[in-house]
Amino acid sequence: MGEVKQIHATDAKPGRYVVFDGKACVVKNLDISRPGKHGHAKCRIEAVSLIDGKKTVKLMPGHDKLDSPIIGKKTAQILSVTGDKANVMDMETYETFDLEIPSELKEKVKEGVTVLYWIILEDKVMKEVRD
Repeated sequence: MGEVKQIHATDAKPGRYVVFDGKACVVKNLDISRPGKHGHAKCRIEAVSLIDGKKTVKLMPGHDKLDSPIIGKKTAQILSVTGDKANVMDMETYETFDLEIPSELKEKVKEGVTVLYWIILEDKVMKEVRD
């Protein structure tokens, strides 16, 4: 598994990245209920997977720990395009690998173009095309 750091459930604010069921997700909503007389605050965390877009809702005590992925943001140059995959070369390490082309970037992805990609846990995801 990629790099992660531990955060409390109450720190999972919207926009923060967390790991649920081994998948990196972005938090969309956080509801914290007040603690009872002897109890703990409860958190209801809604998150959407960064890879497949599936929504997950978790209920947990506020003092529980969660993994928050450390996301590496890197640039790569596109060497070739085949269907919905692009063969790219990392601009720092010169390593070559294939990346899935997101549907919203299909028009802009061409040979020789520079793209920004994220390394999230074990996955590499194309995020934007640089001009």
